[in-house]
Amino acid sequence: MRDRPPPTTTGPGLSRRAFLGRAAVLAASGLAAGACSYVGPGFSGTTHSSRTLTYWNLLGGGDGVRMQTMQAAYAKANPTVDLRPVTLTWGNPYYTKLSMATIGGQPPDVAIAHLTRLQALVPGGLLQTIEDADLDRHDMHPDDFVGTAWRQAHFDGKLYAIPIDTHPFVLYYNTDVAKKAGLLGDDGALAPIDDPDALVDALERAKRVTGGWGAAFSSTNDFATVWRLFYTLYSQLGGKVLEAGRVVLDDAKAEQVTTLMRRLTVDSQVAPAAMDYGGAVALFASGKAGFFLQGDWELPTFKDAKLPFDMRPFPTVFGQAATQADSHALVLPRLDRPDPERTDLALGFAKSLLDQSLTWAEGGHIPTWLPAQRSADYRRLKPQSNYVSVAEQVVYDPPAWYSGSGSSLEIEAGGAFGSVMGGRRSPAEGVARFRTGLDRLSSAPSPV
Repeated sequence: MRDRPPPTTTGPGLSRRAFLGRAAVLAASGLAAGACSYVGPGFSGTTHSSRTLTYWNLLGGGDGVRMQTMQAAYAKANPTVDLRPVTLTWGNPYYTKLSMATIGGQPPDVAIAHLTRLQALVPGGLLQTIEDADLDRHDMHPDDFVGTAWRQAHFDGKLYAIPIDTHPFVLYYNTDVAKKAGLLGDDGALAPIDDPDALVDALERAKRVTGGWGAAFSSTNDFATVWRLFYTLYSQLGGKVLEAGRVVLDDAKAEQVTTLMRRLTVDSQVAPAAMDYGGAVALFASGKAGFFLQGDWELPTFKDAKLPFDMRPFPTVFGQAATQADSHALVLPRLDRPDPERTDLALGFAKSLLDQSLTWAEGGHIPTWLPAQRSADYRRLKPQSNYVSVAEQVVYDPPAWYSGSGSSLEIEAGGAFGSVMGGRRSPAEGVARFRTGLDRLSSAPSPV
């Protein structure tokens, strides 16, 4: 719904033909990320009423439920603000619609974006900068945030986002299985796993206990999980994929990583060589796999299943602590004319969500708001606080317009390395295919 008809132009200097052409390129480029359900209207462009706040997000499942709770709390505390939230499909539909709405002069006032997507959104002129004075008015300061996420929220030295979480790739384990397999230390927690052999050994011991699998993770029709596993291990070797826009993939390190990935599935057979996302979740939830490799967001699933489990940072098996992650953040899509009241409403909403970080953390994500993360209440939140240390060790996807959550880069990696894990390619062949895809993407111009 709109309070007024859409404008007849698409913004200064942008003709209807140019707008439609740019939008078509955006839609074809894969400028986005992967899968929640669509709930709400498509374009509900921003109103210019000072007390109306339009908010777009891409949060479904448990995240969506928690966000609705937080929205309700904001609405109750701010009865004079007409909050209008819209949830769109996670992935290409979301980022394409957000980009098109902004180009067309009718963006939402505030929106969720992954920090890894700033590399595409900022160069396209789609986001408003957030100034120090804006933060000060709402009692938000740089040292209130986790440093890695705060740095990632900048582009060319300017702040474009308020990060609300870090969601890393983590290791889930069935505590009953781990105990029977002799994998717990004297403190009752998982004993250290510090090299590839130790990882395979732990999964083999868990497999003997379950009679099924040592670990469950998805490698079929799930490019993102394959990428997360690869980039975590590759980063532990100190490997870089891109640097200053150039492909700097280290083939030897990449092959070392993919050899281990294949070892887990084809060679040692401690994890299924062909498994989709839902199947991997079901295996772990049913106790038929001792470990589960995924982002932290499946925590509520296993709590609901009454599974005896714990979570830890993904093991450092290649020497250097590093874990792939992304962050949800709040951004202010750009308007042609600055609107200070709109900025203050949006940042007030952002501060309200930060103040509710413990609600958000119930879903598994690590709060980037340090007053919440350092609180006694968060330390009591288990198993969430067991992996909080990883927030300062995470690596975000390499900077490029085709990179980020659910992006073309992830699709290329998932296709190349998923085939290695399925036994259809050798590690060297998988790396060669990934390099070919990277070369193609890096030579293509940004669509915005």
